[in-house]
Amino acid sequence: MNSPDVSTPTPLGGISYVTPPAGYILSGRDGRVAISWDGKPPIPLLDEDIASMQQGAPDYDMVGRGIYQALRLDPECAHAAEYAAVLKEAYPHIVSELGGQIIMLDAKEVDSPYLDRKITYLKILSLLDPNNAGLQAEIGRTFADRGSRLAALQQAVESWYGAERHLKKALELGSPDSHVAYEYGEALYVVGRYDQAAGVWAEALPELTVGERARIDARIAAILAGKLPLVPPLDYLTALAVALEERNAGHNDEAAAIIEDVLADPFFAEQFPMGEVYYLLGTCYQEMGMLNEAAEAFRRSR
Repeated sequence: MNSPDVSTPTPLGGISYVTPPAGYILSGRDGRVAISWDGKPPIPLLDEDIASMQQGAPDYDMVGRGIYQALRLDPECAHAAEYAAVLKEAYPHIVSELGGQIIMLDAKEVDSPYLDRKITYLKILSLLDPNNAGLQAEIGRTFADRGSRLAALQQAVESWYGAERHLKKALELGSPDSHVAYEYGEALYVVGRYDQAAGVWAEALPELTVGERARIDARIAAILAGKLPLVPPLDYLTALAVALEERNAGHNDEAAAIIEDVLADPFFAEQFPMGEVYYLLGTCYQEMGMLNEAAEAFRRSR
């Protein structure tokens, strides 16, 4: 299979790419910024800025707005690291704004769209500081948080594989946080890599508290004894996403059947918070006129 052409700019809505004239210098901040663009990739610009661009070359503010918007739309776009380097060198106010946005999001209870935004901002910051293990760990934790929420289960596959990838990178960068290894093992478990999860947890045990060690010892023992979900937990989370879609479409009987199948696996039901799932099942039963079953499901959701 051919590798993607990373030299080709990534198409992004509302963004057009401009190659400035040879010898173009990005200048601003009263002479404190003077960056030669020779050898750099095309500049992402907002479409509305292109219309007002003079003499074929964008000014300092246009470049900052365009790069910032391109990275917010896709922090993994082609040339993202090069664009981030320009932000770091020439736009300290934008970098400061990124940090402020993350602090704001951490200061309140957020829903799934806010988690999407937090992941994007953290990814941009990681481009500015690629060897920061703490940033990689926080990205992984945020992916895992999103992947555990009923309202965001349609993104479960992306979320849990993202969690696994970034938590692994945090460990490779030498994260001093002992809980990162536990969280990495959890991500491996969710995607069905049980033996790898057990190995990671076993290595992390000496760094955990007594209570944490007891809990992880029990999970390792269950893996070794073959006491595992019938299918990888990620498959169940994906099934629950389908059940939620069926419930929203008014197909309560089909949604309830899916949820009942998931809850029938005791190992999955014991290891994952099921309160929201039982509540969803209760609403299905209620719409189907199964009031006794609905009352029991609501009771178990508490």
